[in-house]
Amino acid sequence: MTHHNFTRKILLAVALTVGATGLVQAETVKLKAALSTASEVPAVSGSGSGTMDGTLDTASNMLKWKLTYSGLSGPASAAHFHGPAAAGQNAGVVVPFKSAASPIEGEATLTAAQSADLMAGKWYANVHTAANPGGEIRGQVERAK
Repeated sequence: MTHHNFTRKILLAVALTVGATGLVQAETVKLKAALSTASEVPAVSGSGSGTMDGTLDTASNMLKWKLTYSGLSGPASAAHFHGPAAAGQNAGVVVPFKSAASPIEGEATLTAAQSADLMAGKWYANVHTAANPGGEIRGQVERAK
């Protein structure tokens, strides 16, 4: 075997190993959020609450979610994901929901930066009402355990 052929075979083996490793690293991450009036910034009074369960495919950056809520002061006027912001901070809308009626189900393909912020815990789900236009219930999105 010539040195050139040996080098090509080594490079091919390395490329295949790196490629296979990349495939192994992709995963579907389960996400959750517990929405409450106390989590709003500033907090609001009321008995509204909700949950969001979702998944993020780290290979395609496809986010899927289902959010359910009850006990709001009135009909939801809007709902969406906000970010980037830590708990206790506010941020702009990053993914609006097509409908605010519970249950809210949807999906969106995120940018790499959005996916990184989401995985870093910098997104929150928010449901707004006429009585609380800034948001009535909110929950920080985190990895489900």
